Amino acid sequence: MQLLHVPSSLCLSFQNVKTHEESGLPSYEKPLQLSSAIFCSLQQQRPERSKWASRRGSALSSFTAKAASLEDVAGAPAVSKGTAESDVLKALSQIIDPDFGTDIVSCGFVKDLHINEALGEVSFRLELTTPACPIKDMFEQKANEVVNLLPWVKNVSVTMSAQPARPIYAEQLPAGLQTISNIIAVSSCKGGVGKSTVAVNLAYTLAGMGARVGIFDADVYGPSLPTMVSPENRILVMNPEKKTIIPTEYLGVKLVSFGFAGQGRAIMRGPMVSGVINQLLTTTEWGELDYLVVDMPPGTGDIQLTLCQVVPLTAAVIVTTPQKLAFIDVAKGVRMFSKLKVPCVAVVENMSHFDADGKRYYPFGRGSGSQVVEQFGIPNLFDLPIRPTLSASGDSGTPEVVADPLGEVSKTFQDIGICVVQQCAKIRQQVSTAVTYDKSIKAIRVKVPDSDEAFLLHPATVRRNDRSAQSVDEWTGEQKLQFADVPEDIEPEEIRPMGNYAVSITWPDGFSQIAPYDQLQTIERLVDVPRRVPSQAS
Repeated sequence: MQLLHVPSSLCLSFQNVKTHEESGLPSYEKPLQLSSAIFCSLQQQRPERSKWASRRGSALSSFTAKAASLEDVAGAPAVSKGTAESDVLKALSQIIDPDFGTDIVSCGFVKDLHINEALGEVSFRLELTTPACPIKDMFEQKANEVVNLLPWVKNVSVTMSAQPARPIYAEQLPAGLQTISNIIAVSSCKGGVGKSTVAVNLAYTLAGMGARVGIFDADVYGPSLPTMVSPENRILVMNPEKKTIIPTEYLGVKLVSFGFAGQGRAIMRGPMVSGVINQLLTTTEWGELDYLVVDMPPGTGDIQLTLCQVVPLTAAVIVTTPQKLAFIDVAKGVRMFSKLKVPCVAVVENMSHFDADGKRYYPFGRGSGSQVVEQFGIPNLFDLPIRPTLSASGDSGTPEVVADPLGEVSKTFQDIGICVVQQCAKIRQQVSTAVTYDKSIKAIRVKVPDSDEAFLLHPATVRRNDRSAQSVDEWTGEQKLQFADVPEDIEPEEIRPMGNYAVSITWPDGFSQIAPYDQLQTIERLVDVPRRVPSQAS
């Protein structure tokens, strides 16, 4: 069957749709193009969650932003009531989000727009995907600038906010995880490479960027968190009424570790450990978190699989060292995450080098980190130097990014933090728009994450290809759901993401179908796209 060629612009769900009158086929407008480039530097981050965040401002790297000229708008005549809102939105649409590649109006960032035409006053709120957005100051600055360029505007008030902390598919999760936006696994699958050091410093870097953060130490056999941080309350408390765990805190970051349970290190078998980890993670009162950093234990066994299956991991950060032996074990972990559809967004090569006598030395060789990046296509690689202070800070209970927020190590973690924030935002956007139903053409649109291919499926075809026990006999493989059982004009009532691997489709008969991306890619596709259904005039 001939495949339908869908324009690349389909990858953004928030683009406008037009119809060719002659053929009835849909075409898609491209995002607004930039007419000029303006280079903006990040302003000092404002303290939001931690006591030490105010010291990190000068560690932020320069950030390039683009905005278009508004000369055509500036020359417009006096505004009328009917065009004021259009003028403001047109002006704001010149600001492009570099992560999504489209303007902030199409992204849905502009909220609570209020205009007083008589006084020339404009106020609105920019709701970003995360409070840790590394270019939030640039957004605020440019929004003020472009709206002030309108000839009738005398005063502009911009308020910055972030979307509520909530995973894409919260209703399918345990209560303790329903208010956590992103869960980041920090893994190495090998002990002794500095995984816990990276996890803790990454968490406090994200907190310094303004995010609400928690750390979960998943290593029951050898918990590191009690050594690396110094909370006043070092014992986890149980809420007797709710039967939930109240995490301890240090510098605004919530902490849970088996080491805070009063048991020290565990001596128990694997199935018991999996149960302990499940209980600690899912019954904790995490509250609203933008990022929960999970310090994964070494290995790729039952404990790791339990974590990956119970927790909807947004992404993983891989930690390694330059030695070949480290690469062998790390490769196993990357393959595990790949099979579980958890994207690996960065590789951190720890203890990569040190500088002395004006030269750079590589005592453990070179190439392990870059080999992981090249072999598995992970987009970002970061090097951490050998620093006595980095090791000492872990032993003292004060993370290095807190003890020396302007040092070289902190700058590297700042880059890692920006990378994690940007990649998580992209992943959430891709997952939330991967499979949608277009009622106007009565077709299911599919754009699988990390794929350049976009295509359309007939709803009835998707329903007939269900492989669950309700549709196919598990023992004989006999097809129980017959072709005629599914109406040709059936339409899905709801489509919800199921992690990074599938969607849940609810049909009018009440059946909830789990449709993995891999299966959707094998289903017969629509070639003749139906004409759009015209909207009924009221």
